[in-house]
Amino acid sequence: MTESRNQSGNMIFVILLAIILIGLVTAALRSGGLEGANIDRENIIIKATQVRQHAAEMERGVAYVLQNGGSETNISFAHPDASSDYGTYGTSPENEVFNPKGGGATWREPPSDINDGTGWEFYGTAAVPGAGTDRAELIAVLPNVTEAFCAKINEMDEQTAQQPEDSGTCLYSGATDRFVGLTPPTVTPSPFEATPDGMNEATFDKIPALEACVRCGVNPGDPLHFYHVLMVR
Repeated sequence: MTESRNQSGNMIFVILLAIILIGLVTAALRSGGLEGANIDRENIIIKATQVRQHAAEMERGVAYVLQNGGSETNISFAHPDASSDYGTYGTSPENEVFNPKGGGATWREPPSDINDGTGWEFYGTAAVPGAGTDRAELIAVLPNVTEAFCAKINEMDEQTAQQPEDSGTCLYSGATDRFVGLTPPTVTPSPFEATPDGMNEATFDKIPALEACVRCGVNPGDPLHFYHVLMVR
């Protein structure tokens, strides 16, 4: 009888121990998952902040070029790591945004895992809602960004009601419309598009929309592009 009671007691102890161990493992797994999710969110915040700071730095670089007597048509984004379409670095230092003798901005590659690896592009083909006149602004574009990055950028920029969308090709047109400047400025056509894309179909919560992430198309799989206005026109 005593032996039977001892066996029963041992079984209860084993069952209780198993329950405790299962609970500990479950808690650990849940904690690890939450920790991983928190790290992902923090990484997106850090990278979105880095991109916005760099965009602001390039905006200041453009302003410095203009303040030092440069013309808007001579602004150059030449850099050894940029596309050769933007010119040869050092050809016109005072007009170069990334030259210490010009805008003094630093060329920075986009942080990893926020887009498909495409680098910064510069265009004068989009009239941004609420910014200046109906002429095209000078903008920096980081193409093909991720949904998570786009959502965080728009949250930071208070574009939160919905993802701004514009039909067709908007903001990013690859090499076709790169802003390459002109010297002398009397050469035509202007590097700014005469009838720019007004992003008329994009719905922004905050106007002027000097920075945002826009879906170029109306379908969930259509590309997302981040832009920042470098010069209002």
